Amino acid sequence: MRKPLFKTLLCLSLLVPFTGNGQDKNALEAGFMNPAEKVQTSVYWYWISGNISEEGVKKDLYSMKEAGINRAFIGNIGLEGIHTPYKTVPFYSEEWWKILHAALKTATELGIEIGIFNSPGWSQSGGPWVKPEQAMRYLASVKAEVSGGKQVEVVLAKPDKDFQDVRVIAFPSVEKKATRLSAANAKVTSAMSLQNLNSLIDGDKETAVLFTEKSEKPVAIDFRTDQPFTLRSLQIFPARQPIQTNARLLVKENGGYRMLSEFKIDRFNANLNVGFDPYAPVVISVPETTASEFRLELANTASGMGLGEVEFLSLPAVERYPEKTLAKMFQTPLPYWHEYQWPVQPEVGDPSLVIDPGKVLDISAFLQGDRLIWKAPAGEWTILRTGMLPTGVTNSPADPEATGLEIDKMSRKHVEAHFEAFMGEIYRRIPAEDRACWKVVVQDSYETGGQNFTDDFLSEFQARYGYDPLPFLPAYEGYVVGSEDRSDRFLWDLRRLIADKVAYDYVGGLREVCHKYGLTTWLENYGHWGFPGEFLQYGGQSDEIGGEFWSFGDLGNIENRAASSCGHIYGKQKISAESFTSGGTPFSCYPAMMKQRGDRFFTEGINNTLLHVYISQPSEEREPGMNAWFSSEFNRLNTWYPQMDLFTSYLKRVNYMLQQGLNIADVAYFIGEDAPKMTGIVDPELLKGYQFDYINAEVIERDLFVKDGLLTLPHGTQYRILVLPKLETMRPELLAKIKKLIEDGAVVLGPAPKRSPSGESFPTADRQVEKLAGELWSGLDGRSVKAVKRGKGELLFGMTMEEALKYIGCVPDCGLPADAPVLYGHRSAGDADIYFISNQKDEMIEIRPEFRIRSRQPELWDATTGRIRTLPAYEETAAGTVVPLKLYPYESAFVVFRRPATKAEGTGLQLNYPVLQTLVRLDAPWKVSFEEKRRGPASQTFARLEDISKNENPDIRYYSGTIWYETEFKLKKKPEGELYLNLNDVGVMAKVKINGQYAGGVWTAPYRVNVTDLVRKGKNKVEIEVVTTWMNRLIGDSGLPESERKTWTPCNSWKPTDMLQKSGLVGPVCIECVN
Repeated sequence: MRKPLFKTLLCLSLLVPFTGNGQDKNALEAGFMNPAEKVQTSVYWYWISGNISEEGVKKDLYSMKEAGINRAFIGNIGLEGIHTPYKTVPFYSEEWWKILHAALKTATELGIEIGIFNSPGWSQSGGPWVKPEQAMRYLASVKAEVSGGKQVEVVLAKPDKDFQDVRVIAFPSVEKKATRLSAANAKVTSAMSLQNLNSLIDGDKETAVLFTEKSEKPVAIDFRTDQPFTLRSLQIFPARQPIQTNARLLVKENGGYRMLSEFKIDRFNANLNVGFDPYAPVVISVPETTASEFRLELANTASGMGLGEVEFLSLPAVERYPEKTLAKMFQTPLPYWHEYQWPVQPEVGDPSLVIDPGKVLDISAFLQGDRLIWKAPAGEWTILRTGMLPTGVTNSPADPEATGLEIDKMSRKHVEAHFEAFMGEIYRRIPAEDRACWKVVVQDSYETGGQNFTDDFLSEFQARYGYDPLPFLPAYEGYVVGSEDRSDRFLWDLRRLIADKVAYDYVGGLREVCHKYGLTTWLENYGHWGFPGEFLQYGGQSDEIGGEFWSFGDLGNIENRAASSCGHIYGKQKISAESFTSGGTPFSCYPAMMKQRGDRFFTEGINNTLLHVYISQPSEEREPGMNAWFSSEFNRLNTWYPQMDLFTSYLKRVNYMLQQGLNIADVAYFIGEDAPKMTGIVDPELLKGYQFDYINAEVIERDLFVKDGLLTLPHGTQYRILVLPKLETMRPELLAKIKKLIEDGAVVLGPAPKRSPSGESFPTADRQVEKLAGELWSGLDGRSVKAVKRGKGELLFGMTMEEALKYIGCVPDCGLPADAPVLYGHRSAGDADIYFISNQKDEMIEIRPEFRIRSRQPELWDATTGRIRTLPAYEETAAGTVVPLKLYPYESAFVVFRRPATKAEGTGLQLNYPVLQTLVRLDAPWKVSFEEKRRGPASQTFARLEDISKNENPDIRYYSGTIWYETEFKLKKKPEGELYLNLNDVGVMAKVKINGQYAGGVWTAPYRVNVTDLVRKGKNKVEIEVVTTWMNRLIGDSGLPESERKTWTPCNSWKPTDMLQKSGLVGPVCIECVN
């Protein structure tokens, strides 16, 4: 192993990417302190179930302008169960058009940019204008068995009026040679008391065995045959009830049981957006096994679960073919990296049980209406009339008059027709001068499931892969064509082509038609329910992309890295996120509660905040007004909204800084080529102090090159190391490109692929992969030899990331202890290196991060205040610069290196954070005033500050709104140095005036305002305006008879027994001084 010193220095010197001319230091400062209008703060603007008005949308927009929101995305959302006293406005009615016109005209006047969801509902692209032949479709079939050697006539009736013929095919029957367990040759028993067990093998999927009680122990069901039976596949058809259980298939041999397969029976979500065949069979392939007794063992059964049919077949089947054809997809919102990967299937020893692709005939010409008249060759034949049917998925959630089928995601023609029916109609109906604000067409998160066919799909498939897909169409129904391996390769190609077309024909097609109209696209580049694409490629075809996160919980944990990685590898400067969604407790959330999650995803690369959600308020007579179960209430009727600018100023500063230059990440994790794909995998795990992106095959093959030993993309993003996933497959074209990258100087870590996953150029492609892998990995066993030099680069195998990074001399970019509750992000912009540091813990911490920067002066840039100061204490090391930092609970800060270093004054924390001395404690009585319109009491005098939710007076205890606190203090002498007003504790936000002049506001720790220039010798007046949430008032009103409640909101779960929220100015308040 070579000594790493040279590599370390090389790493340090090269990690400033080429960005053209250096960033102007004064411009960077000015942009941070006072972010320009071009720094967007966006909001989803939901028009809920027709509860809108012309006056309401205008007031919404004016309030956005005041709060610093300068971009709004209009979503026409329909929610079931929303009951309001307002007159609703039907979608597409003349009144709706009038309101939309007023909104666009007002936004144009105010300079607020508008985006419009490209269909009603947030997912995804559909409406009542979509015809069945334009919709998302899947390949269905009608089957018949005939004897040949004569002319046959058979009726193949369409299964549905919307059935569109594709091909009629025939192939020598394999089913006639197969046997199955049935009531005639087998008996079904169980130690558990289950009724009608023989119905599991009666050939009728509608006769079900239902479990009537929960069982903690596995339930064993035994299938005994009169004669030995050779099993090759098992198909389990659930009763049409949700079922989720672990299962084992066992065979009885020599008096004991041997496991053949362990699998899940997972049909617990019947919604069409996770599969157009909700209760598709669970299909398992096993090696040929001959026996007289088999056992199906089910764990964790529950009452109501059941099985419709259990088919033990001597005929092989394509394992999990419903999943492999997207008929049934991952059923929860977060499909991880491995979800659409399956093990290699056992091959079939008897070729007569496998369809020979050379004997599949296209007999479409012989179909006349529903009647097939065909002179069939001798033998037994299976006939499939194949055709397309709509998946049935509709745009949602939308009002009934706004709901229709989802548009075909694999057809540019149909996507354009959908655009013209909605977006195009807006363009034509509203005058250009009034819709000048409309710039963006929005595609929210994908939640509409898969499709597996479209117009001209067969010809496109053949053009893409170079072989005819028609002989492999029986694989859609689980038949094995050619071999288990060939069938899986065909279905791999099918899924990959679907993903490619969803990216280029749907996302790219919509972008193309938008550009014709002078519009751009904005897309969340992932999907929660039935996503059929590849997340990086999917986002790569949109003008803008976005992630998503909730203020609490796990949603966002993979979505935002998906968005930021896509932005970084495709060269997108702005990476949005639908931010701060919140559910369950209406009007309880406020900016300080949102900060931890927001800052976390800033460190992952999000840099263009999109607030979720501003729900349009049709009137002001009812407060808090319109809401939804999923909202953080960013709207003008929320009590803390008047101080929203404090939060948006912070967001703008952070976004501004994180949009500068290029993201710095050391590692690119390749996600693999298979699809669907919602996220990548970090394996081997990356140590703290480094950043990474996911990267896909398209970008590697097309764009990636080596510059000065670094993997480089055309827009300048660079990586030190490319990590390959632990997969056995890779197409030869990609492997050849990786070989060239290594030879040109790249460092690659990972195992050797063994074969191609595709049927393209089979079997030549496999031999090419084997040859290339042999040339690269020869002599590299991952144990005794873990690194080899190939050309100018190196290939590593069998190393942890710690070992690999140490080997190439790449020290941490932001060195931190492994247990430090700190996250970071890094941008490089010309001469400036910008680090964003976030304390993710609800307590103050002291840290000494080591930044991979040398000979430059550290500065602290505070995004909550816009203030910048030099950090005089730091220590240079061989690898970088150690800077002592102190962060308050959930505090974040920028550490910026942009100037040559001056001599450090020391290394102690107090040099960077001088101790604050309490000068005056404001213990004098406080005059406290409340809003009369929100049922506040008359002005009060508080002898001491308190959390008003603990006040004995219910008018104060349950109060929600603005509270004004006033007091005075005296200074005999104004001291030298900085003076601060420290509020210490506030529920929930506050703005401060000193002697009648605005000093600033607080919304997160430290609750402190610089008042140096406003305080004077002698008497000083302090005014503090505090805003609360609506939560306490809603709890208080919940104890009143409904007729006496003054508050109204449609989604309100609060009860009188719920705990009240801290509210008001809690303090203690004091004047602090630092020299």
